[in-house]
Amino acid sequence: MWLDAAARQAVHALKYGGLPRIAQDLTAAMARVSLADATAATLVPVPLAAPRLRARGYNQSEHLALQLAQRWECPVRDLLLRTRDTAPQTALTPAARLANVAGAFQLRNGALPDQSAFRISHSTLVLVDDVFTTGATLAAAARALQDAGARSIMAVTFGRAVIPDFT
Repeated sequence: MWLDAAARQAVHALKYGGLPRIAQDLTAAMARVSLADATAATLVPVPLAAPRLRARGYNQSEHLALQLAQRWECPVRDLLLRTRDTAPQTALTPAARLANVAGAFQLRNGALPDQSAFRISHSTLVLVDDVFTTGATLAAAARALQDAGARSIMAVTFGRAVIPDFT
């Protein structure tokens, strides 16, 4: 779904308005995505940096993942850690977005391959985030999962933002 005015308001209410319950409504649209075998999937929310998580009080991607898990009947695993606070992506060019999140994720301690969804060779890891703009955040998160041994990684978001014209 392209982020029109109404969708943008809903995402802003989820992220900045202190309304995590909106995740339930947003996942109704997200759940239309069809997974070949949802029972073999594991949802992985894109993590927030600790300062942003403390300020917001919750991770909007985690709320979306938990709601999707109910609909798709699959587990949510908090496999990733954001290793550093990154600048908000909204005002950055596509190239700056890539640089901003490069190396910003790693596998969470205790989520070693023998203890996680990675040991299930047929498991598909599905990154969950609110908005896809350039894909920089999802690519950086996927790279961390791939470096840890994940074989099949997908992503799902509520909306697709139009890349701003930086010319």
